[in-house]
Amino acid sequence: MKYIKILFLLLSVQVFAQQGGMWIPSLLEGMNEQEMTSLGSKLTAKDIYDVNNSSLKDAIGHFNGGCTSEIISPKGLILTNHHCGFGQIQSHSTLENDYLKDGFWAMNLEAELPNPGLYIEFIVRIEDVTDKVLEGINDSLTEKEKQSIITKNGNALQKTITKEAWQQTKIKSFFQGNQFFLFVTERFEDIRLVGAPPTNIGKFGSDTDNWVFPRHTGDFSMFRIYADANNRPAKYSKDNVPYTPKHFLPISLDGVEEGDFTLVFGFPGTTDEYLPAVAIKHITEEYNPTNIAIREAALKVIDSKMKTSDEVRIKYASKQARIANAWKKWIGENLGIQKSDAVEKRQAFEATFTNALAEKNLTEKYGNILPEFDRLYKEFAPINIKRRNFIEVFLITNELMTMTFRAYQFEQAINKDPKSFDKAKAAIESTLKGIHKNYDVGVDKGVFENVMPFYNDNVDASIYEKTAFTNLDTALQLFDGKAKKVLKNLNNDAAYQYAKPMIEAFYKDLNREYQLKNEPIVALQKTYMKALMEALPNARYFPDANSTLRVTYGQVRGYAPRDAVYYNPVSYLDGVIEKYVPGDYEFDVPEKLRELHKTKDYGQYADKNGKVPVCFLGTNHTTGGNSGSPAIDAEGNLIGLNFDRVWEGTMSDMNYDPEICRNIMVDIRYVLFIVDKYAGATHLIDEMTIVHPKKDK
Repeated sequence: MKYIKILFLLLSVQVFAQQGGMWIPSLLEGMNEQEMTSLGSKLTAKDIYDVNNSSLKDAIGHFNGGCTSEIISPKGLILTNHHCGFGQIQSHSTLENDYLKDGFWAMNLEAELPNPGLYIEFIVRIEDVTDKVLEGINDSLTEKEKQSIITKNGNALQKTITKEAWQQTKIKSFFQGNQFFLFVTERFEDIRLVGAPPTNIGKFGSDTDNWVFPRHTGDFSMFRIYADANNRPAKYSKDNVPYTPKHFLPISLDGVEEGDFTLVFGFPGTTDEYLPAVAIKHITEEYNPTNIAIREAALKVIDSKMKTSDEVRIKYASKQARIANAWKKWIGENLGIQKSDAVEKRQAFEATFTNALAEKNLTEKYGNILPEFDRLYKEFAPINIKRRNFIEVFLITNELMTMTFRAYQFEQAINKDPKSFDKAKAAIESTLKGIHKNYDVGVDKGVFENVMPFYNDNVDASIYEKTAFTNLDTALQLFDGKAKKVLKNLNNDAAYQYAKPMIEAFYKDLNREYQLKNEPIVALQKTYMKALMEALPNARYFPDANSTLRVTYGQVRGYAPRDAVYYNPVSYLDGVIEKYVPGDYEFDVPEKLRELHKTKDYGQYADKNGKVPVCFLGTNHTTGGNSGSPAIDAEGNLIGLNFDRVWEGTMSDMNYDPEICRNIMVDIRYVLFIVDKYAGATHLIDEMTIVHPKKDK
């Protein structure tokens, strides 16, 4: 009896200790359900994912393919991050109606703003189709042959799937191509902007506070899904009506305490949790430092111009945020890898793996994997860095080079198929209009001078005075006429003449060499994943993020980033006022918010201590794509909105460590406080279902 009690205790401790992981919601029964219960959850697996009944998954939407959103009312009201809706807010902003600076609130349905191209996608069901997709695959085939069969099988399978006419299907690879799942989805395309706080609330702290805690950012925005008269997805129409969801999230105003259960539900983008140690070393010692340097050079120009010009600030707000986000993330990732001894721990794990191979007589089959990784990465590293430098310069940071790159693609398309001229012309014209909508030639020239040296020593900034691309009208004139004339105009342009040889070399040499070096690494990673599961079958495996719906669970927890420093898990409005710097582009605070703090006009949104909570920390394993994900309590109520990670914890994409890794969430009470008390949009509060699960006990 004593032995049984000790065994039960050991198992309980083991289950309780397990956090981290991004789990497929259709497979939560068993281990995951037990782990969630041990952390304080009262939810069952079917509460989270159920095909036959409404469940939490029906309220979770993939926001424009890059973020997550959730339905919070029976009228299709959507909540996501301010930075996820930033592009839409910016698109409606002008100098006269500066919604970025002043915020936007639709006080009725008629005032809600349409957003062409924006969509939200929901998961109807998930099916394991591994056996059907891998039918006909064997070890005698090359990787190219295997991929051809997988693609063929997947395409054939999708044609046989039972679904409604307005639904879509997709098949996604998991565990590096060792498992496959089918997703049936519904995509809504009439999405209207409902509300957004001013940038000095929604982006409070900007670059300085990005990826760090204590955090005081009200990073939220609101949209609404519209559907046709049958409540089905439809293109924008004035006749569409607010969508009636299968499920929406009730909102708890009872707040969080250290140790409370938290579930984050969303669409994490990309992780690499099973990389070998040699890959982590390459990323942190070579790849990240180069990327950081290039983006730092670009930001130096953009930031200085944004501070001195409102016009530039509006034009470059979204671009600056995009460039700065990854720049700071890479810095934190390196810090976290170093602080957690991730490389050394991965090497120790690889020693365990090697021993397990010997114990299970698998050395002959898999014993060459780790030495082969070492050899392949040594060859891959230089070409990977050079290719990435090209991408950073030509496609991320410098817009003139981006325009020449797209023009080169245009030229190649019509050389390959002259009949594609009209289609290719429309595409390049659309690209040029999109870039020039928020383009400043002075900013771009400065960026060019700063970033081009990372790729080419020939930095000829005089092309900015000679090219047609820096003005929309003259850029479009390049493409006016028949194909022969257009190609002649294009090849006579100074910027195109400068960039074309580099772009040609990228396609003909650099990118091809990259693919040749990368393909065997991808194939070996797939074999490594299979080998891990055979050699260490009882380990706790979850598939890397791939922009599919996942569950991650944890608890509200503070953390210690440095010696003698501990961060409590909750920040408050008091901290916003403490950081206030009048007129500063990062830390200015609206007068009305300062007045609400001064008079303590907090309504129902204050914590037990009388303060308004702003953000809180959790141990949930998140990444890019989880932006906008709901933070859900033990009973399925919305308590917060995920938007970031702590700086050192960004290494969780490669190495999740529960001592360091924390996700940052906006407290839902701060969201509603801003909507209600600051914006006066009480009609939106009236739509929601407010609950008090702690007080009702």
